[in-house]
Amino acid sequence: MSRDWSTQSVTPDEVVARMKSGDRVFVHGAAATPTALLDAMCARADLEGVTLYHLHTEGHCAFAEAAYQRRFRSVSLFVGPALRTPIAEGRADFVPVFLSEIPDLFLSGQIPLDVALVQLSPPNRHGHCTLGTSVDAAMAAVVSAKTVLAEINVRMPRTLGHSVVPMSRLAAFTHIDRPLPEHAPAVASEVESRIGELVAELVDDGSCLQLGIGAIPDAVLARLGNKHHLGVHTEMFSDGLIPLVEGGVVTNAKKKVHAGRTIASFVCGTRKIFDFVDDNQMVEMHPCDRTNDTQLIAKNDRVVAINSALEIDLTGQVCADSIGHRIYSGIGGQMDFIRGAARSAGGKPIIALPSTAAGGKVSRIVLELKAGAGVVTTRGHVRWIVTEYGAVHLHGKTLRERGEALISVAHPDFRSALRRELVALRHFDMSLGDGRQPS
Repeated sequence: MSRDWSTQSVTPDEVVARMKSGDRVFVHGAAATPTALLDAMCARADLEGVTLYHLHTEGHCAFAEAAYQRRFRSVSLFVGPALRTPIAEGRADFVPVFLSEIPDLFLSGQIPLDVALVQLSPPNRHGHCTLGTSVDAAMAAVVSAKTVLAEINVRMPRTLGHSVVPMSRLAAFTHIDRPLPEHAPAVASEVESRIGELVAELVDDGSCLQLGIGAIPDAVLARLGNKHHLGVHTEMFSDGLIPLVEGGVVTNAKKKVHAGRTIASFVCGTRKIFDFVDDNQMVEMHPCDRTNDTQLIAKNDRVVAINSALEIDLTGQVCADSIGHRIYSGIGGQMDFIRGAARSAGGKPIIALPSTAAGGKVSRIVLELKAGAGVVTTRGHVRWIVTEYGAVHLHGKTLRERGEALISVAHPDFRSALRRELVALRHFDMSLGDGRQPS
């Protein structure tokens, strides 16, 4: 590849000039959101009826503003903060879908793509760029879209695995030099720290981890320094994993699939994590139909999947994507990994959450979910629930036993009311230890 590849660069306006009204467009997400191209797209007053498909995006989302609603229609496959209000107001759409199944929507043609807007790392000497921090559904979009338009950012890390995009695939690109959006590690509260301790106790030596970003995952990672030969097969990871790799705790030596390698679909965090994955042969990035393939996940032993929830009812139904009817996030990969970990030898699917919300005014353990709440993990799939008050295992338990277990990890201020509500609904005599009803 010629060193003067950048001379082929054109302005963002010239890149998006290739878009047409009525196009179906994939937008690269998270830290790889192609902000310059999106801004140029919104500046085109002649574009109308453009549908944008994406997971959560970072930065300013002008296309989601009310002023653009007749020109651009956002369709979230996983909802970020910027799209919650537009979806609630009916100016944008949401598709409930497992993360593992998103690539096939594009590859099968069920959602035909005219354009893929992506952000890439600079090409190597062979003329190959990479999808950098987010491979997820972007690879399927690049493969299936009629036209691929790109930002090539000199600060985008070059990631290995199934992440390569040849320069020859690009119809046009612009060459940029700007920082990627960062998320500083969250400072864990006392509650989150306690949850981290309890979850860490469930992680055995040789376990294979799936976990996300935020204070609870970071609190778990910070307490795994005494473990040995941990592996990582996850949809995403962030800065908190780096000390465990550098400290020799994460070796991936016990994994049966991708042994010796940390596997992920995207990364979020600070420049530290972007530098960590850059040209790192011990980290492989793969599309989410591979990282989240339930059968593949299950082939590794002792998979510990750590996911979060907004609300859990006393039968074990887990709401993780909405607050009532209001869409908050999405199905994502929770069920992919809950089921994969359950089928793994010695696996532990975990839902970890604080016992309360709204500053302690609202219990997250409830008799019944809010009207409209989305059940992401069913009561048939749920296994471990962890709050700051303990860890309980629900699999194989009756409705009464589940209710008792979940009440035991609810906040003490809500336990009496929950017990009364459960007895009134189910007619249980909570003094009976075998689930029998009184004669």
